[in-house]
Amino acid sequence: MATVIQADTELHVHLEGSMEPELLCRLDSTLTLEEARGLYRFDSFAGFIEAFKGAVRRLQTPEHYAMAASALFDSLAGQGVRYAEVIFSAGVVEWKRQSLDEVWGALREASGQAPLTVRWNVDVVRQFGGEPAERVAKWAVRHGGEGIVSFGIGGDETSRAAGEFARAVAIAKEGGLKFTPHAGETSNAENVWEMVRMGADRIGHGIRAVSDPSLLRELRDRGIALEVCPTSNVRTGAVRSLAEHPLRALFEAGVMVTLNSDDPGIFGCTLAGEFEAAQGMGFSEQELSQMAENARRSAFGL
Repeated sequence: MATVIQADTELHVHLEGSMEPELLCRLDSTLTLEEARGLYRFDSFAGFIEAFKGAVRRLQTPEHYAMAASALFDSLAGQGVRYAEVIFSAGVVEWKRQSLDEVWGALREASGQAPLTVRWNVDVVRQFGGEPAERVAKWAVRHGGEGIVSFGIGGDETSRAAGEFARAVAIAKEGGLKFTPHAGETSNAENVWEMVRMGADRIGHGIRAVSDPSLLRELRDRGIALEVCPTSNVRTGAVRSLAEHPLRALFEAGVMVTLNSDDPGIFGCTLAGEFEAAQGMGFSEQELSQMAENARRSAFGL
């Protein structure tokens, strides 16, 4: 089923998770294509985390990061995307003891040559704790005039208390960056509330908000958009099927819902495919157009 809606804005796509198995083999000559495909076979969120780690381990040099970025940009442009906010896991670069400045230099150069407008959401890993997050926040603020528009927290949302990241978030927001945490993907509505209280400008996933009517009203009234990724949610086991996905309930509650691909290389999806999936879930052309417009309205760099 092909939708006629042109999705031209992507707000939630991970650079590292965008790499297809064929690219992993180019980055790691010891890896066979079947082994690379095997990395992306899983049936749980924990399995997804391992797949993501397997992908980022192949990014060994700044040039590797530039190759991944260029491949992503070409894929998005080929789908008709004109503007993308790409999530860059700077916290993982530090964890691998690579030069964040050198990797960023390669990404800046690649984005300057991209066939679409690119902005960056700098992400830290919740499992790593507050102190590394503060270092990354300070780094992101220093480079805020270079295409970085927001600071986010990803990873396992149940691993650390939200309060550990309050200082990092304050550093980022005081430095002029937006705050775009992952929340309510696999845990509960309270995790979304925590990030709303910390000043979230948009929320990655946020689907557990559906269980709390007062939270839905808060999101609606404050215009806090949710970056929803249906295929991702099914692949990680966050929801059992598209038929059971809360996208419809979120939309009908008046929340500013956007559709996104999340980790398209790992999940084997595209932004265009997410709109087709939503059409299959019963969304009308007008409703799909509204979600596409929500993304444009929620973008930080347009």
